[in-house]
Amino acid sequence: MPFTSSSTPYPAGEPLPTGGGFSVLIVEDMASVRAALVAELRRAGLSSIYEAPDGNTAVALFKAHRPDLVLLDIKLPGHDGYWVAQQMRESEAGDWTPIIFLSGLDNELDVWRGIEVGGDDYLVKPVKPIVLMAKLRAMRRLLDMRRRLVSMSAELHAANQKLNEMVEIDALTGLVNRRGFDRLLHNEIVAARRDGTPLTLMLCDLDHFKLFNDASGHLQGDACLKEVGRLLREVCVRPRDVASRYGGEEFALILPNTPRSGAMTFARALGQLLRVRAIAHADSPLGNSLTLSGGITTCIPDGGTNAESMIMRADQALYAAKAQGRNRFFSFEMQMDTVEQRRG
Repeated sequence: MPFTSSSTPYPAGEPLPTGGGFSVLIVEDMASVRAALVAELRRAGLSSIYEAPDGNTAVALFKAHRPDLVLLDIKLPGHDGYWVAQQMRESEAGDWTPIIFLSGLDNELDVWRGIEVGGDDYLVKPVKPIVLMAKLRAMRRLLDMRRRLVSMSAELHAANQKLNEMVEIDALTGLVNRRGFDRLLHNEIVAARRDGTPLTLMLCDLDHFKLFNDASGHLQGDACLKEVGRLLREVCVRPRDVASRYGGEEFALILPNTPRSGAMTFARALGQLLRVRAIAHADSPLGNSLTLSGGITTCIPDGGTNAESMIMRADQALYAAKAQGRNRFFSFEMQMDTVEQRRG
């Protein structure tokens, strides 16, 4: 007989462990034993019960339904319960389902082997209903605790991601800040090196912005920086293009998979868009509208390429653009600026 008398009442005041949504897979080759187990679980209020008479069926049902608990007989036709437990654990990919072994064999080696292959507990047949319910309660508590921990971990991960996003956003312009820029540039260098694709970095500086602040005040200066931020977001249309506020009135653009010719075309379009926007700068020696200068560097990263070397190269190109009169982009790789390109 699979059970001792089922007339033994459960302890008074103890809630049954099988509340709504709790499912059990019974793996047992003897139909009479399965029927007795099912009857006892239904008596406890459980409705989601799956039955398997052999190992292959058990693994298939486990993968299809992901039960909350498995009652697993050791002796099965074909593959034994130890094999079944191993297959279940391998299919979980980091998840965890309680497995209780059932067996008429009562020796320490069976217990040890069952735990080694992924089991969580062991019951000797015939199983007393009150013992079965106690085990179910214990496993349900462990499962609920794990689910709470997983939920808390997911919430914490989401909160950390949100915090990182907030930490990497410039409060004034809404662009990526210097911290985010450093991280993203490093990642794009790694990706471009791996894929063998060109990566372009642009450093931009608003021309004579100190004169703008001196004449219009810092509030107007902040409004100007916000407008430039909106403009840069507009030109960075591809998903991986990044516009960042590098510091003060300096901005940086990371343009993955952008060759030298494409970089200069992009720079020309940016300069033209700024001219069309016509942000007033009455005190600029270059005219009545705000202009910017930029340095461009483009490469297919190799083992010696890093963020520092790319920033230094772009900064040198920016210095060259300023030395040649500002209101232009310059690239050492092409030995030309956007003004020369327009003339050509």
